[in-house]
Amino acid sequence: MDTEGDREPMEKKLFGTDGVRGVANIEPMTTEMAMQLGRAAAFVFKNGGKRRHRIVIGKDTRLSGYMIENALVAGICSMGVDVLVVGPLPTPGIAFITSSMRADAGVVISASHNLYQDNGIKFFSKNGFKLPDELELKIEDLIINHRLDELRPIADDVGKAYRIDDAIGRYVVFLKNTFPKDLDLQGLRIVLDCAHGAGYKVAPAVLTELGAEVISLGVSPNGTNINEGCGSLHPEIMAEKVREYRADLGMALDGDADRVIFVDERGEEVDGDHIMALCGSEMIKGGQLKKKTVVATVMSNMGLEIAMKKVGGKVLRTAVGDRYVVEEMLKGGYNLGGEQSGHMIFLDHNTTGDGILSALQVLAIIQRSGKPLSELAQVMTSLPQVLVNVPVRQRTDLQEIPPLKKLIDNVEAELGDKGRVLIRYSGTEPLLRVMIEGEDQQRIEMLAGQIADAVRGQIGA
Repeated sequence: MDTEGDREPMEKKLFGTDGVRGVANIEPMTTEMAMQLGRAAAFVFKNGGKRRHRIVIGKDTRLSGYMIENALVAGICSMGVDVLVVGPLPTPGIAFITSSMRADAGVVISASHNLYQDNGIKFFSKNGFKLPDELELKIEDLIINHRLDELRPIADDVGKAYRIDDAIGRYVVFLKNTFPKDLDLQGLRIVLDCAHGAGYKVAPAVLTELGAEVISLGVSPNGTNINEGCGSLHPEIMAEKVREYRADLGMALDGDADRVIFVDERGEEVDGDHIMALCGSEMIKGGQLKKKTVVATVMSNMGLEIAMKKVGGKVLRTAVGDRYVVEEMLKGGYNLGGEQSGHMIFLDHNTTGDGILSALQVLAIIQRSGKPLSELAQVMTSLPQVLVNVPVRQRTDLQEIPPLKKLIDNVEAELGDKGRVLIRYSGTEPLLRVMIEGEDQQRIEMLAGQIADAVRGQIGA
């Protein structure tokens, strides 16, 4: 039984799996909390010495971004740290600018794929990586236990805010430099859905400057339309336009542009697993995939493992969450990883998931091969999959319930190397998730039902 996804997060009160998030103007996403987070982060990231310290702040296009940005700026400056404000820019763009400008940290104001009423705050280290749990806990401790209340610099020790007006241009140049110098996008017609989000200026500029004909959707943010019926959560809109305009492919970003979902020239969706299989296979052929390994989460389809095995590669699985993928990549020295949802990390180029950068890697393969995306995506075939969520009254180690353990062992034995059982507790709800993959849809539905019924009988709510 695959249980890597059961990784228990440390007990955090403010931070979730990807920063602090919630409905804007309601705890914890209030201006008061934003200012406290700014103060605590400024304290944590000051690394000694007499020099001025600097933190980059960027955001997506949500209406509430203005008030949260101002509160963060106030909090950071009140601790004697300067702020570099870049405005709307993709999350990976903030990671790039933070590292490029040798800032001490970066802050992104975004709730990613959520609708506009939500917002969030997440931090990057000076190297452009998301913070480990230990550092987030340290920030929480400073806030909850009021450890900074008496620490207030005065006079010329107070921080100052600067606006960085050319951040978009810098990031566009960076992205274009990740595309092979001997290729361009001439001859490609691309439908691009920016979800009225942070990538609405950058993404069309990059593709157009590389020579593509771009049909842009979701590029008119008004503060309240981010992710609304568009972007990576609604690829059917893009698919319809691909068929209408007879485009070569479509790509849809989410609100902060750190993930991308594709559709091929027929309007068929191509998810993150297929993209990892495609890029991983090509990188193995070119001798570029370190240790011939792709890092994915326990939720990636077993078809990815089968595809990589065919080309002499393998898949290493982590707990759910792109931060855990990156942690494993850094620890093991790997350079390609990601999630089925379209988060992909190309560590040779950037430190976090980057939807536009990922798209450019795929477009380079299309242009070099001369093949349509539909043909290239056949490098992987998804195994049928079934997922059953079972409400539970307690989190019990299933290995300690003999009837359940025996049933699961029997199912695994029946599937052998042609299927997979993944059973994990939800990190946010009182649910046990039973997922089975195999060659026969009807059979795996029956097996998943048997396990779910047994769970209900033992620990069901």
